[in-house]
Amino acid sequence: MRKLLSLSICLAAASCILATAASALADPPAPKAAGDRPLVELGEKVKVYDPNVGEDPDKEWYINDHCLIYGPDNHWHLYGITHYVPLKPKRGRVHPMKERLFAHAMAKEIQQQPWEKRPHALTYAPEKPWGEEHLWAPHVIEHEGTYYMFYCAGNQDHTKYKIHLATSKDCHTWTRHPANPMVVDGFDARDPYIMRHGDQWIMYYTATTKPEQGNHCVAYVTSKDLIHWGNRGIAFVDPEVGRYGGLCESPQVIRRGDRYYLMLGPRNGTKVQYIGTDVYVSDNPFQWKIEDKVAHLAAHAPEIVRDTDGKWYISDCGWGRRGVYIAPLTWNDGLDDPETNIVVPKKK
Repeated sequence: MRKLLSLSICLAAASCILATAASALADPPAPKAAGDRPLVELGEKVKVYDPNVGEDPDKEWYINDHCLIYGPDNHWHLYGITHYVPLKPKRGRVHPMKERLFAHAMAKEIQQQPWEKRPHALTYAPEKPWGEEHLWAPHVIEHEGTYYMFYCAGNQDHTKYKIHLATSKDCHTWTRHPANPMVVDGFDARDPYIMRHGDQWIMYYTATTKPEQGNHCVAYVTSKDLIHWGNRGIAFVDPEVGRYGGLCESPQVIRRGDRYYLMLGPRNGTKVQYIGTDVYVSDNPFQWKIEDKVAHLAAHAPEIVRDTDGKWYISDCGWGRRGVYIAPLTWNDGLDDPETNIVVPKKK
């Protein structure tokens, strides 16, 4: 699982990210939480990474949309949008179109304080054939010994935003795939999230129902090999119509048994909440409805993972927050270790 152009476009994007799916099946009954406890809840957050360490104190660096992956070196790796806001002579503004680096940090333990700062994982490539405008919202998965990083590379034409792929064997050196772009869509198609479903892969991402403008939505495409993607569909539709921003950012899908939970933000219901993520439930990984909301989490662009002991964790980040936070995550759905797409990493 965040970013949103001339100065006016940048400002529109920044305000929209802060400011701002129909089912043919019968509605599934709402999952039951234990007692009066929420369906899913966060434990105490701890700050695990500060990108300002070793940097100019007159600049405030941040991490926005990011991902976590357990690597072949038995370390956790974090990759994420990073940039800074100038603090002098006065505090400046966030400029999403200048987010052109992916931060990289690593740790032996998921709640280690602090994580080790590493050289940037990737720098944008504006030259041909890549034509990247920025680097937004990386998501990394492992398949058969290769690590696949999907990310938004932008485009001068916002109706044809590109999602690119880079691969690695060691989680340190990343190589762009020659078949890029993987997906071209609008408006500002971004924030990819990959999930295995049966014999295919699903890529969920933020878009609008029509590339030029439409309802903010979560779109998806499918693939058999992680390289060739097609069959665009719409998994979730928000009532708000627009282009930039919207409340359908940072999608992540968590399967627990026969339920699929879609996480979306920055929102609380139909209102903007920057440090806010709504949770929707469905028994169909291709369709959710806005009335399917079952929980709310106080986190921005979170990434949900499991540690080597099987315990669940959730991350939190954002503009002006100077780093990344991680907290335990508890499910109160009455299910004891159900089948899920969130794997327990194994030490090599």
